[in-house]
Amino acid sequence: MRHRCLRHRYLRFVALLALILSFPLPAMAQSDAPASPQRTITVSGEGEASAEPDRATVRFAIVSRAETAKAARSDNADAAQRAMNAVRALDIDEGDIQMQSLTLQPQRRYNRQTGETEELGYEATRRIRVEVSDLDRLPDLIARVVEQGANRLDGVQYDIEDRTTVRNEALRKAAEAARGKADLLASTLGASLGPVQQIREQQYSAPQPRASFSLDAMAVKSSEESGEPEAFAAGRITVEATVQVTFELR
Repeated sequence: MRHRCLRHRYLRFVALLALILSFPLPAMAQSDAPASPQRTITVSGEGEASAEPDRATVRFAIVSRAETAKAARSDNADAAQRAMNAVRALDIDEGDIQMQSLTLQPQRRYNRQTGETEELGYEATRRIRVEVSDLDRLPDLIARVVEQGANRLDGVQYDIEDRTTVRNEALRKAAEAARGKADLLASTLGASLGPVQQIREQQYSAPQPRASFSLDAMAVKSSEESGEPEAFAAGRITVEATVQVTFELR
């Protein structure tokens, strides 16, 4: 009886195992085949935009020499005061007038014949910067400061108040140039452009034109006679931009 029971259990186990093996086994998950690399094209584009300057920075200096440090500094302060008052007389905002530096130093000269250093006194220098938002005032301003004590003019630097608008225009043109270049290359080689993958600004430059003047020529002119249009013509300020763009190829 016991053997019959064991045999019966064994037969049930074999039948169950056969039933399980009769079902198809699920296919083993196969790793995805390596995707083909995405085709892209990377190009650069250049663009530029220009505008007339609408502001300028004038830098000038007052240099004074005297036998003593006190005298050099005093003479320099008087001349600087006159020059700055001449600027204020043109209704230029006080915040646009800045004294950048003041130096006071001894002047010496080596005498080769005696082999000694000679004391020549002292030199005081004040450097002043003036921001001008009305370019029509430039000729009068420079003539006045020279007449009132400025004896060194470091020139005029022109600029644009709203650089953002000009910069954006240059960037837009650079992006359009990049797309045009990429489209030309792709179509020539039998492809078409897909979505933009990456954009990178590579370069941006906006050189500021400078003008220089002869102090001797300016000093002999009165403020009413100082308007030399060709001397103060700033031309246009050109902003250049370069971008790099990567497109998907189809």
